[in-house]
Amino acid sequence: MKRTPSVVLGLCSYTHDSSAALLVDGELVGFVEEERLSEQKHTKLYPARAIGWLLGQAKLSADDVDAVAYNFQPSRYLAESPAALGLALSPATRDRSLARAHGFAKVAVRTRQRLRVLGSQFPSAHVTPVLHHRAHQLTAFAASGWDEAAVLVVDSLGERQTTTIARGHGTRHPRSQTLEAINDPASLGYVYGAVTEHLGWRRGDEEGTVMALAALGDPARFRHLFARAVRTTATGFHIDPGYFPTRTLRSGYQRTSRRFVTETCPERHPSEPLTDLHRDLAAALQERTEQVMVHLARRARVLSGSRRLCVGGGVATNCVSIGKIIESGIFDEVFVPPAPGDAGTAIGAALAVHADRRNPRPVAGVARTCYLGPSYEDQPLDLTPWPGLRQNTLGIETAEFLADQLAHGTIAGLFQGAVEAGPRALGNRSILASPLEPGVVERLNATVKFREPFRPFAPMVPAERADEFFTLGQQAPYMSMASGVTDKTRERVPAIVHANGTSRLQTVTRSQNPFMHAVLTAFGRRTGVPVLINTSLNVKGRPICGTPEMALDCLANSGLDALLLEGRWITK
Repeated sequence: MKRTPSVVLGLCSYTHDSSAALLVDGELVGFVEEERLSEQKHTKLYPARAIGWLLGQAKLSADDVDAVAYNFQPSRYLAESPAALGLALSPATRDRSLARAHGFAKVAVRTRQRLRVLGSQFPSAHVTPVLHHRAHQLTAFAASGWDEAAVLVVDSLGERQTTTIARGHGTRHPRSQTLEAINDPASLGYVYGAVTEHLGWRRGDEEGTVMALAALGDPARFRHLFARAVRTTATGFHIDPGYFPTRTLRSGYQRTSRRFVTETCPERHPSEPLTDLHRDLAAALQERTEQVMVHLARRARVLSGSRRLCVGGGVATNCVSIGKIIESGIFDEVFVPPAPGDAGTAIGAALAVHADRRNPRPVAGVARTCYLGPSYEDQPLDLTPWPGLRQNTLGIETAEFLADQLAHGTIAGLFQGAVEAGPRALGNRSILASPLEPGVVERLNATVKFREPFRPFAPMVPAERADEFFTLGQQAPYMSMASGVTDKTRERVPAIVHANGTSRLQTVTRSQNPFMHAVLTAFGRRTGVPVLINTSLNVKGRPICGTPEMALDCLANSGLDALLLEGRWITK
């Protein structure tokens, strides 16, 4: 008799960054973030398009799904309510204790309701809630492909946890064991989001802008404030509620205190100009974040005894902090998965359920891969909705053609193959430009991306030539690590060096992305510098383009010169 395969659907839904992943007998069919298909950035809606695509890829229906893995456990939220009432004993937290208890209980009830809704969508499936940080841990560790490693997860909040240190083990059957956990209100992600909002940017979306701004400021002005507000301890860190009041999970409660405002500056409206105060505040926040992240990495080394580290959670997208951990030499190698934030927990939740069911099939298709979403190769292209665009079909020397265009100053969009996982363009949904072109950074920010002029752009380089230009000393396949640069870089390609002397690096191997490796190599032959600027194929406030239609809109409505879309050269 033919065996019925195990079909596990992992979901991130109803909070932010909705996504879905599908495991069939332990093999990852695919993973995609709903925003790449719905065009709604950070959407929290049920990922119907993502699920539809995954089931279609596997030639399955909703009835074939026998397990749904959800990335939060409602009971863990509920456990915080009585603990929150204990905050009433302290004058510093008394005014928010009841609101906090109510907020966590409400989220617990809401999460249970969501599980019932998911159950109704998949009548043959058992719906399993997975501890949020466990999902993060498994995503980060399984993606590394290592047999054993320490795993550090740092985010804003997962049920009660904000920081966990674990040990991951097993390549074919990935597992994680939590060694130590820090609970809310000690949350590094909460603090970074609070200051991001205070500085006039969207919390949960524009923390990267604050990280970039930090390089322009002097941390000394507010260094002592953050040392008081975020105090390290022997086993982690503590947040002073006098600066960052306790989280409530309810609207209407400020994340920064009157004392914080008094000792720093008033909240900035997005339309107000930036001042040195704002730059210095960002710099001090970033400096303290880096210090705490390195402190946590040292703790992970002690607890796990491991020589390698995987980092996950929203704070793992702070590439400068990851670079500092690497520079510290605490670990031999550091790994960040392509989707370290909540979207990626759809994969980890599915892996958790696969493991808990004691399925003997090994996990496959997760390690060292990022091109996991839909592709649109060999599909007809109708430009009727974009009358100002015209197309030419290219021949077999596409990489050489693109390299030549870039060498002559063209800023080109690239849409090829499967959609990447995670928040950064990794060579399939990219905007590419020559770093040798005068004023290229200013042009990209002002006319292509429509974003702040101080924002830097990331370089990509063939992995075998990375040491000529960057000092990181390890591969960085997912653009998640800030690296120092060599004298050659400062002399030949200063456009890719941010004000803090670093670059958010992506190394590219021939096996990882043959086309981009060929383009970089061809560009290097023409210019002597095998380095390109790579930024995501989108404009500010929009998700990375997951469909041809989104990419064509991006070309038509931005300062892009051209778009290479599956072998077609499209121009205005």
